[in-house]
Amino acid sequence: MTDGDAGRRKEDHIDIVLGGGRVASRLQSGFDALRLEPCALPELRLDDVDISTRFLGRRLGAPLLISAMTGGPARSEAINARLAEAAQELRIALGVGSQRIALEEGASAGLGAALRQRAPDVLLFANLGAAQLLAGAGGAGGIDAGRRAVEMIGADALVVHLNPLQEAIQEGGDGDWRGVLHAITALAASLPVPVVVKEVGFGLSGAVARRLVAGGVAALDVAGAGGTNWALVEGERGSGRTRAIAAAFAGWGLPTVDALVAVRAACPATPLIASGGVRDGVDVAKAIRLGADLAGQAAGTLQAAVTSTEAVVEHFSILAAQLRIACFATGAADLAALRAVPLAGIPAAGFQRD
Repeated sequence: MTDGDAGRRKEDHIDIVLGGGRVASRLQSGFDALRLEPCALPELRLDDVDISTRFLGRRLGAPLLISAMTGGPARSEAINARLAEAAQELRIALGVGSQRIALEEGASAGLGAALRQRAPDVLLFANLGAAQLLAGAGGAGGIDAGRRAVEMIGADALVVHLNPLQEAIQEGGDGDWRGVLHAITALAASLPVPVVVKEVGFGLSGAVARRLVAGGVAALDVAGAGGTNWALVEGERGSGRTRAIAAAFAGWGLPTVDALVAVRAACPATPLIASGGVRDGVDVAKAIRLGADLAGQAAGTLQAAVTSTEAVVEHFSILAAQLRIACFATGAADLAALRAVPLAGIPAAGFQRD
């Protein structure tokens, strides 16, 4: 794939995701089946509810992550700038989209030093695809790419995204995933910042999570099914044959709640991010109750991101307000107390097999 092809693909991704429902997963995230027990006597003052937290050593105003959305196209520069400014104002975490094109072409699409200047105090995640780490047989080439991605934006950690299904559907995608775990392990041992691994919307299983943590990965994003389905996204931008192949995977994956429960059971001490169909602050509250440390949102933020910084601030301010009210209405003074609130509908920690 040429750089121009990759840039057009990223432009297509933005347009398709903004287009909405036709690329939504057929699976539900699972949050609707959960019920936090309300407390009619909270004995709290709403304004005193503390939703701040720490993640990878950094203090955040709320357990929210603006998750990876955009990578290479020129219009992403404005999107990335707005997201960075909003994250700085709200003191929440920010993960950029894939830096593959920026690395190949030089700092572009807002993925350079200016991004950190817009968000000097933000927990900032760089981003590379796992398939890109295989340069140099998963050795020095992958480590160098990871280091450059981190240095490019002054990131606090590097996210490696796992997207084998998307790559298999994508015309010209990377279909050889031999050695990916070795490459991630080498990267985690070599980088001066933590390595975080995420799926892209089909969910991590407990078994995969254990292998990643054993390989030195510092945190995981379960990124379950229930939001955007990237197989369908690639189907939308491909040929009729590609679309027909992708259609079979409309209901593929682990729902976010199932993945979160399974990964938390498999890795009880590992920092976790829950993403995939997180719609509002009540979903965030449920994710925190199930063991997540942060909740991420990507596609749900994109319309605000193409509008203005103020729209992004308003969007995440509403999520934070909803989370604070959910804590108040369950009698939880902070996130630690929220984790002890009775919750009905928790699934069994199953699906451990790869």
